[in-house]
Amino acid sequence: MSDVKPKSAGNLGLLLDYGPLIAFFIGYKIWGVFAGTGVFMAAMIVALVVSKWKLGRIAPMLWISAILIIGFGALTIWFHDPSFIQKKPTIIYAGLGVLLLGGAMLGKPLLKYVLEAGFEGLHQRAWLVLSRNWGLFFFAMAVLNEILVRQLSFDTWLSVKVWALIPLSMAFGIAHVPYMMKNGLGGEAEVPPAS
Repeated sequence: MSDVKPKSAGNLGLLLDYGPLIAFFIGYKIWGVFAGTGVFMAAMIVALVVSKWKLGRIAPMLWISAILIIGFGALTIWFHDPSFIQKKPTIIYAGLGVLLLGGAMLGKPLLKYVLEAGFEGLHQRAWLVLSRNWGLFFFAMAVLNEILVRQLSFDTWLSVKVWALIPLSMAFGIAHVPYMMKNGLGGEAEVPPAS
């Protein structure tokens, strides 16, 4: 096994995560939902290729997103029903919630295995807390997405998804930075109590 660490994604990681969604938003505004869905699928394939080319790997979450986007995108186009593409976020959020909370309950901080390279030094206890918090957040996002799908038009739902839910996720992550700094991120910190 190689000791070479994977390259850090940095800003490219954000572009790979959110670029296809923004491409979908733009494609939808210009050509409509079905052509926009095709743009979404194509942008996701480009994200996979760029990730492999620039980072030397494709993150598990990017693979999962790609499979769901291409699968639900194909159903959206085939059945001419945009509700399929609206279900994708709920499935991703709920799935992540189950994985992270389940892992935290078993004492296995699954978030650590995905993000450890970018957050070196974080204590095990902190990883467990972060996994739990993100698991709860993803469950809340799944519920919120279902409420929005039922209450809003497709156009409004997509605007909220791009311009409110993405910033909400980023704000949630940023809100954890002080906690991570106190628990070993970027240097030595006292080991937190076990309670």
